[in-house]
Amino acid sequence: MDSDEDSFIQLPPAEGLEDGFPEVTPEQVRREIEHCKELCRALEQDHAKLQMAKETVEQRTQELRKKGELLHKNLEQQMSLNRDEERSCQTGIFLAKEEKNRLMQEKEVLKKKLKEILPALPEKKMVFKGLVTNKEDTNKLVLTPLIRYPLLGGSALITFEKAEVAQRIIEVKEHMVELSYGEELEELDRCRVRVQAAPVDILLPSALEMRLTQNSRSILVSDLPSLGISEEALLDKLELFFSKTKNGGGEVESREFLDNSGQVVLTFVQDGVAELLIARGHIQVSVGKGKHKLKISPCMSGDITNLQLQPSRCPRTVLLSGIPDVLGEEPMRDALEIHFQKASRGGGEVDTLAYVPAGQQGVAVFMEDTG
Repeated sequence: MDSDEDSFIQLPPAEGLEDGFPEVTPEQVRREIEHCKELCRALEQDHAKLQMAKETVEQRTQELRKKGELLHKNLEQQMSLNRDEERSCQTGIFLAKEEKNRLMQEKEVLKKKLKEILPALPEKKMVFKGLVTNKEDTNKLVLTPLIRYPLLGGSALITFEKAEVAQRIIEVKEHMVELSYGEELEELDRCRVRVQAAPVDILLPSALEMRLTQNSRSILVSDLPSLGISEEALLDKLELFFSKTKNGGGEVESREFLDNSGQVVLTFVQDGVAELLIARGHIQVSVGKGKHKLKISPCMSGDITNLQLQPSRCPRTVLLSGIPDVLGEEPMRDALEIHFQKASRGGGEVDTLAYVPAGQQGVAVFMEDTG
């Protein structure tokens, strides 16, 4: 815009003008009108520019307001999600604390039960004769195999002292056994039999799972004294003692002497009798001329839930088959042992030999080879 000096025309005062107003010519008026028009156009342009600037500012303001509203909305949503996540985390922490408390209570209950069971377990003297090489093996159940192997008639099992001897005999497969050792006979008079040699394969347990259950009406009595009386007489004395209510017992339904354990299982007719006796742990029993302290334990029974077997080959044992019934049992056994002891025939020192004549049957028992 033009300055104030450009907006107005200042005429110098004229002397002798009537009423003090100067005389203005038409040309001057025309120029003044043109100048006013220019000023008006300039004002209109400025107004238009200002209007456009105002609209631009208003539009920008509207955009910023929308962005602000969107940011505010997103912020509120994020804060809501954070609150939900925080509540979820607090709930998870609360549930975890409750689960921890429950597990701790369960642990305490199991500890109490373990303390009750451990003193009641039967004591058994053990002698350590080995060397534990793996710490993991100390909690494993060790099985000692005792395999019964059916032996048909006309066959024999021969166990050598060395495994390589058995392997040589098996590789030959067929052997001619001389039956006339020690006799001065011509070649035509000698008697020979043809036998076949084969390896002995048996099934051994590789994995065993058992389920233990406690009999609620039975007790296990251990630490029994050696009184020099029969097992039946000792069972009678125990039944007589534990059948009396003053001794904490009750009517005995059955009694059983466990083989090779020195322990007795007593089963009562009524429930609750065994539980009270087990809680005592030990009891003084009058047997013979004195009193003896016996141990009372829970009676546990086990059921095999899973048994896995794997084939195993006996390294030192050979199965001989096809043996004809031409000699007595003892002479045939001697003839077989003499033949397979000879190194010239691939044999070696014989540890054991079992022979079953034709027409008969036998059972061979295989035990763990500790040699």
